[in-house]
Amino acid sequence: MTDSAQKILAGDLRALARAATSIENRSHRAEPLLKELFSHTGKATVIGITGSPGVGKSTLVDRLVHELRSENKQVGVIAVDPTSPYTGGAILGDRIRMLAHHADPGVFIRSMATRGWLGGLAAATTDMALLLDAAGKEVVLIETVGVGQDEVEIAKLADATVVVLVPGMGDDVQAIKAGIMEIADVFVINKADQPGADRLEREIKAIQSLSTRKDGWVPPVIRTAATEGQGITETLVAVRSFLARSGAKDRAVANWHVRLREMLRERLLERFSDVNFEAAAEKVAARQEDPYSIVNGWLKHSKD
Repeated sequence: MTDSAQKILAGDLRALARAATSIENRSHRAEPLLKELFSHTGKATVIGITGSPGVGKSTLVDRLVHELRSENKQVGVIAVDPTSPYTGGAILGDRIRMLAHHADPGVFIRSMATRGWLGGLAAATTDMALLLDAAGKEVVLIETVGVGQDEVEIAKLADATVVVLVPGMGDDVQAIKAGIMEIADVFVINKADQPGADRLEREIKAIQSLSTRKDGWVPPVIRTAATEGQGITETLVAVRSFLARSGAKDRAVANWHVRLREMLRERLLERFSDVNFEAAAEKVAARQEDPYSIVNGWLKHSKD
């Protein structure tokens, strides 16, 4: 085993930070390291926190970290931020809001840039979660960027998904229309001390009454006021209740089924990185060539 892998398994924070940078930058050193560490993963609970911008996801995550640390849990946080138009890196708003934990060796926080990746998740988020898992983090919290309907990607990675809503954002059922309601294992109405919380809860439950999940789980609705620290314990209890009754093995298989497809898709795109998609698109748009022949030609060239 390499020195880097040994240090990460031993809890060396500097080695962990260097590995995280390699993963986000898609360095050639990242994959061999992850191969070494993979047999040491599978112990962490991955919790996704998603919802529209402005609902208080970062504050909720901050309070969840406080609660988990009070239980002496080792915690990792992956905050998926928008990409800076100047540097290509993450706009570190989430890390700034969580500075209270920066001196705590039991908490590792990493902001990652989406870099154009759809779904509210950075391309390397799965690898980053595995790294934190191998490093001994018992709970990994993933906060998505807050981009609306594309946030359903979090459900492919998390063991449990928390959808955060707030009352009074114009159309309270906007999230329902956007499609993220279907991925929730737990609903959190944050800023529940504001007017409209009762109405929002009724709307959530009305939507739930129209259909049932295959696993029979009815996602509970938890009210929080994250800035005041209210409802945080109840949120963790709800998440753990879901995890306790969900078929952990079946869910893991289903999640890896999706992740492997995504990994294969990404590798295929990397293999065809020299393809001139723009020129091909112009030919197809002008009806000079059909898309089927073009794609089949690429595949044939790859085999050769």
